[in-house]
Parts: sequence; C-alpha cells; structure tokens
Amino acid sequence: MPSQTSDPSAARSQAFQAIGWATLVAGILDISSAFLLWGSRGIGPIRGLQGIATGFFGQDSFRRGLTSAALGLGAHFLIVFVAATLFYLASRKIRFLTRHAIICGLVYGVMVYAFMTCVVLPLAAIHPKHTILEVMRSMSIVMLLVGLPIALVVRHYSSPIVSSKNSQLPTVS
Repeated sequence: MPSQTSDPSAARSQAFQAIGWATLVAGILDISSAFLLWGSRGIGPIRGLQGIATGFFGQDSFRRGLTSAALGLGAHFLIVFVAATLFYLASRKIRFLTRHAIICGLVYGVMVYAFMTCVVLPLAAIHPKHTILEVMRSMSIVMLLVGLPIALVVRHYSSPIVSSKNSQLPTVS
C-alpha cells in the first residue's frame, strides 16, 4: 500500500509499520552493539541497562536489580522510537530523505548522536568519555546501526509499490 494513498487507515497502517519496524530493527542493532561493547569491558547486560537507568534513579539504579535494567531497556527503545517517528514524519514532507535513504540515514545518525551526546546524556547526568576515538566509534555505531536502518525501513514502507505480497519485511495486519 503506497504512502500516497487517499485511504487514511491504509496510510496510518503504513506509518505504524514503518515506525514499528524501524524502531525494532534499529533498537535491537544498537542495544546488541552496546552489549558487545559492555562485555568487552567486563560489564554484563543487566549492569549496562542499569547504567542507562541512572538517568532516572542515579547511582541507586545499580541497587534496583531487574527493575532498573528493564527501565533502562525501555528507555533505550523509547529513544529509538522517537528517532524513528521523527524521521518518518520528516520524510512525509521531505521526500529527499527516502529517495536518498543511505546518505540521509547516515547524516541522521550523526544528528541522533549529537542530540544524545549534547542533550539527553547531560540531562540524565551521564558523562561519557569524549576522546576522538570514542566519539568516532560511538558516532559510527549510531550512524550505521540507528540512522541507516531507520532510513532504509522508512524508505521501504514509503515505496509506491509496497504491498503485503512483495514486501521483504513482514507486515502487521
């Protein structure tokens, strides 16, 4: 179903699928990379997720067990959901974003990285290392595992030939 359809329920379904799949794909890729990086530093997934939740609980997050880990995971996916939603909404007005999804996705990844680093992390009282190597690594991860997948999934669901019969990604009825 094309996103240019005059049927509002079809367009709404298209939006939900684009945003939902973009969130799921980018969220899983990004958190998987975090698990690998944390593991290389001797940090388990629960403790890493609790680290995300320090924005809510401060250092007490590490004493709250699976509750704060679940909140950290939820916060991670909420942030990716917001990023996917914003890209989708922008792509409805700026068709360039889907016509040139690869470059736009990579640039969007830089924008997401900058917003996270300059706004979200300081508000959550999280202060990552800002060495050149760390910035390059982190920005590359967000470009490749968040921005790019979001743009590609949104492009997929923006194509005028998208249908449940020829779709490479599953559709939700």
